[in-house]
Amino acid sequence: MIKHVKEDRGRNHTEVTEFILLGLSDNPDLQAVLFALFLSIYAATMVGNLGMVVLIKLDPCLHTPMYFFLSSLSFVDASYSSSVTPKMLVNLMAESKAISFSGCAAQFYFFGSFLGTECFLLAMMAYDRYAAIWSPLLYPVTMSERICFMLVATSFLAGFGNAAVHTGMTFRLSFCSSNRVNHFYCDTPPLLKLSCSDTHINGIVIMAFSSFTVISCVMIVLISYLCILIAILRMPSTEGRHKAFSTCASHLTAVTIFFGTILFMYLRPTSSYSMEQDKVVSVFYTVVIPMLNPFIYSLKNKDVKEALKKVLKKYLF
Repeated sequence: MIKHVKEDRGRNHTEVTEFILLGLSDNPDLQAVLFALFLSIYAATMVGNLGMVVLIKLDPCLHTPMYFFLSSLSFVDASYSSSVTPKMLVNLMAESKAISFSGCAAQFYFFGSFLGTECFLLAMMAYDRYAAIWSPLLYPVTMSERICFMLVATSFLAGFGNAAVHTGMTFRLSFCSSNRVNHFYCDTPPLLKLSCSDTHINGIVIMAFSSFTVISCVMIVLISYLCILIAILRMPSTEGRHKAFSTCASHLTAVTIFFGTILFMYLRPTSSYSMEQDKVVSVFYTVVIPMLNPFIYSLKNKDVKEALKKVLKKYLF
């Protein structure tokens, strides 16, 4: 809805009070197919991530720093998927695709908060793997319960603080010409295109904060894995090298998929943005990646498989 507002000088101008999310397609047949597909993916995301949190909580054998970080990551995945997917599912089937101005701001903030938190968490998990492999004897001290809690809390504070800057910079703008967002959720590029304010400063600030977040996290991951590689090459036994590498393989896979998509999505020149292309990429990191992480961390993880068998045997059979 575009509301007419009268200024003190006697001039009228328009102010957006809600946005219309155009979504992925306006073809009814395709929308029905997408609804069924994304509903299935979202259900798998919730079961996988919340199931991982519950499993780690119930099994004392998984009460280690690595699984503490993994349970936090699973919670974040479930949260940032939930900030976007339910509204997208509703819009695929509903005639009205409107979202209020405050609802759009809330979705923008919480999605950005959990997305940023995931960046920092993946970096902290890389540091945890470095500490475990580089100096295993000092690992219980280096990654004590208190330190793990502080690292996770710092990740959340950094993620939510970064999102607050993005949200404040974006929603202080005036939206007075159109309210049709060419996306399936409230994201930065399509919202900036709708603004009738000067967005130059917004672009600089948002790019600076995004670049700092992503690049700093990627650097922590790269340095950690460089040290891990050095430590593995120094190991005398082939079995020890294989075991050390296997503990990092899942995390390295998740990191590569997540940061590869984020770097492609946000750290590009504004001139190269294509809304249709970006919507497809956005589906991958908002809907698909949160579903993949539980499977990546559990399919080849003997500890998780054994814990799942014990929990199922104890509580179901």
